[in-house]
Amino acid sequence: MANIKIIEMKATQVAEVAEKLKKAQSVVFFDYRGLTVEEVTNLRSEMRKAGVEYVVLKNTIVERAARENGTDESVNEMLKGPSAFAFGYNDAVAPAKIIKDAIKKYKKCAVKGGLINGVVSSPADMDALADLPSREVLIARMLGSMMSPISGFARVLNAIAENMGGAPKTEDAASEAAAE
Repeated sequence: MANIKIIEMKATQVAEVAEKLKKAQSVVFFDYRGLTVEEVTNLRSEMRKAGVEYVVLKNTIVERAARENGTDESVNEMLKGPSAFAFGYNDAVAPAKIIKDAIKKYKKCAVKGGLINGVVSSPADMDALADLPSREVLIARMLGSMMSPISGFARVLNAIAENMGGAPKTEDAASEAAAE
């Protein structure tokens, strides 16, 4: 009876982890050995602020969940030794960036690899992901590049109107005219 209960419990865990792997934009696998309780608490706090879920799971549970999702078998090579997992649901860059910063700060632990949109990624890929700007910065850059042609066009139209003498006076031009 006990074995059936344990098997059912593990099957439930596998299903939960499989769902997390599906929902996550990125998952970073890392070796957390050497981190003190205080350092892990700080790391969890940083991740929580960024909307990243930090979990320590048995490698076999993650392996079975990955197999259930149809993930490439090469993920099994990353699941050796103690492993912690950072699930990024809203921002694919956040987990990798936080862990990279923690590695620099504490000079401990190491990235084993991970998944980016369900694709197995090497530690080098995760490092490259961590170097990307955050989602907000990318959106701001995109909006800036979209606004650049429009604002340039507006300046050209304004210059043409000024040259033809029909430009409406701006506050600066009105104050200069009043001063004269």
